Amino acid sequence: MTRKRIQIKKIDNVAARQVTFSKRRRGLFKKAHELSVLCDAEIALIVFSATGKLFDYSSASMEKVIERRNQQSGKGIDRSVTSAYHGLQVGSRTCVSLSKEMAEKTHQLRQLKGEELQGLGYEGLNHLEKLVEGGLRRVTETKDERFFKEISTLKMKGAELVEENQQLKQQMENLPHMVHVQPSESIAHAGSSENSTQPYNNSHDISLTLG
Repeated sequence: MTRKRIQIKKIDNVAARQVTFSKRRRGLFKKAHELSVLCDAEIALIVFSATGKLFDYSSASMEKVIERRNQQSGKGIDRSVTSAYHGLQVGSRTCVSLSKEMAEKTHQLRQLKGEELQGLGYEGLNHLEKLVEGGLRRVTETKDERFFKEISTLKMKGAELVEENQQLKQQMENLPHMVHVQPSESIAHAGSSENSTQPYNNSHDISLTLG
């Protein structure tokens, strides 16, 4: 007959729970004692019941086992501190390396400006001269490129202005010629005025003759 497998879950019945706790606790302590004897292991068990009652077992002194456990935890803390310190050392070395590299680059820049040349020998000065000449050549090339680019831009603007002037000139040539219209109209108006006043003058002369 096979044994019925008990499902592992909380026992709701308080009395059954206490009985099961008592039996399982004794079995646990028995297994711990057997493991300690068979394998020469230091074992410490601390158990609190649901009512808060303390039960413990230790193959040796409980205080010694706990102290040993704390020492192992301290070693873990020490390892963490050591790892952090190692990381700090690596970061410090990186910072020192970057600071040194920055100082070297600053010194080289000053030498390119003609400063701090006291420690350079002939070969160093010759190398620095080549660096300066190369930099000057690149500056000149960049300057010429910018100059020709500006000249090209000005030529394009000049061509646009010439084209606009030609368009304006053509528009002026296409305007209608209206210069002689108003003088001819004035002459015709003046002639009509003389003809209208002439009969009055003739009648005046006739009246004088008859008198």
